[in-house]
Amino acid sequence: MYKIAIISSSIRSGKKSGTVALYLQNYIRENALANVEIIDLKQLDFPLFTEQIKHQKNPSLLALEFKNKIISSDAIIIVTPEYNGSIPTSLKNVIDLLHEELFNKTIAYSTVSTNEFGGLEALTHLEFIFKKIGAMVNPTNFSVPKVHETFDDFGNPIDKIKTDQQAKIFIEELLRYIKVNKC
Repeated sequence: MYKIAIISSSIRSGKKSGTVALYLQNYIRENALANVEIIDLKQLDFPLFTEQIKHQKNPSLLALEFKNKIISSDAIIIVTPEYNGSIPTSLKNVIDLLHEELFNKTIAYSTVSTNEFGGLEALTHLEFIFKKIGAMVNPTNFSVPKVHETFDDFGNPIDKIKTDQQAKIFIEELLRYIKVNKC
């Protein structure tokens, strides 16, 4: 069974993107599709990026644990809100921290917004960044427009049938992509 890490990238209090990360984790577990773990950047509280881990003299244990989780994962789902037409600083910070470890890594996105566009501009920025790094980006996005109307505070979708259908397509495509990239 594949191992998937879900990065919950917002560090704001009351973040709604965290409910989407929780939903995706629950969906994958309930359907026994992969081993899955949420990595919550709010809990990690990394300092501002100064050097890639490989160049740090004494990287923190937290940073090394994070690095090992990323390396050992077959794929990473990044759940990110759109902040001012881009991604949160916390996400860009860890991307820069692990630049080399993300090379050839299978990546999928779930972009979240409070408007009807579902994080389209954040998605555009992620596409550019991960292309530059050389990651293997899954072409299917799990977009969540109007997240405050789509999920409750516990990761439950308001329209479970519709959301599960979207998740099924997203995760099946990701699993196919993992398989292809492992060949």
